[in-house]
Amino acid sequence: MAEPTVEPPLTGYTVVDLSTGIAGAYCTKLLTDGGADVVKVEAPEGDPLRSWSASGADLPPGVDGALFDFLAGSKHSVVAHPGIEDDVNLVDRLLSAADAVVWSGGSKIADHDCFSPASIHRRHPHLTVVSITPFGLAGPWHDRAATEFTLQAWSGGIVGLGRGEADRAPVFVGGQVGEYLSGVYASAAMLASRYGRTGGGAGEILDLSMLEVQILSLTYYPVTYFEMLGRPWRDARRLTVPGVTRAKDGLVDVGCGTAQQWFDLCAMIGRPEWIDEDADLTITERANLKADEIYAWFEDHTVDEIRELTTAFRIPNAPVANGANIETLDHFRERGSFVRNPGDRFTQPGHPYRMRPPPLRPPRPAPRLGEHTARYRTADLPLRPRPSRPANPLPLNGLRVVDMTTFWAGPCCTHFLAMLGAEVIHVESARHPDGSRLIAGVPVTETQWWEKSPIFAALNTNKKDLTLDLQSPRGRELLRRLIATCDVVVENFTPRVLDQMGLDFAALQAIKPDAVLVRMPGFGLDGPWRDNPAFAYVIEAASGVTWLTGYADRTPYDPYSVGDPNAGMHAANALLLALAHRRRTGEGVFVEASMVDAALSIAAEQLIEYSAYGALLEREGNRGPKAAPQNLYRSADIDEFGLPDTWVAIAVTTDEQWKSLCAAIGSPTWATDPKLATASGRKARHDLIDARLSAWCASRGADEIVAALWDTGVPVAKVMQPHRQTELEQLTFRGFFEEVDHPVNGPARLSTVPMRSSAGPAKFHTQHAPLLGQHNHELLAELGLSDAEIAELEADGVIGHAPAM
Repeated sequence: MAEPTVEPPLTGYTVVDLSTGIAGAYCTKLLTDGGADVVKVEAPEGDPLRSWSASGADLPPGVDGALFDFLAGSKHSVVAHPGIEDDVNLVDRLLSAADAVVWSGGSKIADHDCFSPASIHRRHPHLTVVSITPFGLAGPWHDRAATEFTLQAWSGGIVGLGRGEADRAPVFVGGQVGEYLSGVYASAAMLASRYGRTGGGAGEILDLSMLEVQILSLTYYPVTYFEMLGRPWRDARRLTVPGVTRAKDGLVDVGCGTAQQWFDLCAMIGRPEWIDEDADLTITERANLKADEIYAWFEDHTVDEIRELTTAFRIPNAPVANGANIETLDHFRERGSFVRNPGDRFTQPGHPYRMRPPPLRPPRPAPRLGEHTARYRTADLPLRPRPSRPANPLPLNGLRVVDMTTFWAGPCCTHFLAMLGAEVIHVESARHPDGSRLIAGVPVTETQWWEKSPIFAALNTNKKDLTLDLQSPRGRELLRRLIATCDVVVENFTPRVLDQMGLDFAALQAIKPDAVLVRMPGFGLDGPWRDNPAFAYVIEAASGVTWLTGYADRTPYDPYSVGDPNAGMHAANALLLALAHRRRTGEGVFVEASMVDAALSIAAEQLIEYSAYGALLEREGNRGPKAAPQNLYRSADIDEFGLPDTWVAIAVTTDEQWKSLCAAIGSPTWATDPKLATASGRKARHDLIDARLSAWCASRGADEIVAALWDTGVPVAKVMQPHRQTELEQLTFRGFFEEVDHPVNGPARLSTVPMRSSAGPAKFHTQHAPLLGQHNHELLAELGLSDAEIAELEADGVIGHAPAM
């Protein structure tokens, strides 16, 4: 007898896609990969992505761009004209028969009065309506012009982690990462809403702000850091050393994120005299002082030699990948990380996560424009029933999660769950506390110094904390008993740790057959880089994200941010897909959500452009393929550190915006030159435009520049110091920051999630981040332990409330 076919997790889930741009396309790609049926509704001229190529490749008539084919695979295309009543009715019928809709402005269909998010939800209350906009659907900035570039400036992400050099303008993270990150957040929000809709619950409007996504993904909780410690995360730009450096035969990325890694680097390059455990300087400052000597050593060795040595010393390292070389890297070849597009035109990344037993949908061709219009015109589209109860403001209520994660990527995943109502039990040990408790630079002489990390405080609200020594048999036995009471286990140890504890998926199923296990290794569970230490910067380098960040005349800069939250939110997507399968079948699910696979997906355009057109995308400082001009321009202001280092970001994406900019700056003769009237003309004369705009901005304050340009519809932004994010009135309007009191640190403002729901909640943070071992007694008593047994565990060091270091 044949085995029954296992269907993808979202089989039967229907989504109407009314979006344009990468964010909505990537959101619906993730849903399609999970098995959803996605109907893309396009105006007669088609989605602009159909004609897009970042390299400017000439597309033959009737042939869509390669990036569109990647993002639109497996979807259906329906063409509708907003001025034809039958077409408007067709779209309305599609909505009546769907479960959810993804919306963004910019197309004639989405901008039709009938198809605003509020109109859709009013007529179709069963639908989950996900809106993706730069600033949100309401508020003082809701209709302001913005681009990926200007949003990075407003977020503080351009200067947030000190990227770059003090004698040059700071640089944005290349490759449209904010668009992809907005897509993955939107998908996770939809899947969480779906999980909470049981028994005929109503739909809701999920109003996602791309600015808030960038704040969460490109900065490291700077407001909380500033308010708790009284200083910004960074007060100046400085190079990461070694960072991306030249070897004898290419580029390699090597990082020293901890004191031990710095000591090991000193030993590795034969300079043990640099090791000083009592030095007052930070690791970054020490490395910068020795930069010339460090770089000289690297230039005298090959990439392979450097990587072999750094791996032996357990120092994070990776090759610097780009569209031309990424397919040749041995780790990706052995893991089968790339696949041919179904049309055999190019190579693309595989899925950003792996799971079993449910399959993810294999790649299928993208639809031709309007390919499925006739089918849907004549289809009998069954109406979804009207909801019988209100939407659930906390859709993950009742879900219980064992959270064995640390630092940023893993806690980002579980924090999203906790903010939406899940009971998340953070397991750490007194011997090895969560690493994010230890990286704030708080002296160990301070009382309860381990409770004073802004990063831990911001990433772990709403969670409970249990300390268990998992190196002891008693600690492991208690962990197994806890797992038996939970639905999900998430961990981001290096692969060998869980293996050594005997807690693989088979062991987990023996404890709880329907449990979901999510593993988040840096480089995956197999392949030659499996056991390499993985920090955000090496993940970014290995995937190609780093290659597009920086100036063409020097080595790339580490973004130093995207790799972690991107991995965390992809893991959240995979986890919610696994829960969908579990709910339908009763089966447990194993998920491998490696950091590097998630990063490969958001850097996909480089490989796609190279394999489709032979075009290697290159970094261009602050310029980019979608706008001309696009750059940072220094204003007349002096910053809070006493430096002439304040900048505005300007990005002109249309000829109309160029006309508006010319008028705003007084229509000088140079600006009205007919050669600048087109995007190609402006791109060819970008240096001239930069020089003129730099001169115009240099005598004006940043606020004056923003007011002059933004009021005419030109995308513009101040390059914010990230700890000043609370000054943005749009964030205040949306309540993005909430004040949370803490028993050790007092009150501080913490970021929330990047979407607001029409169903609520009004407030996301319900509990401060837990103290170390705060819930030991509560959780162990639930497992049946007596007060005496719990006291004995503490006496034996199995549990604790302070680091045993």
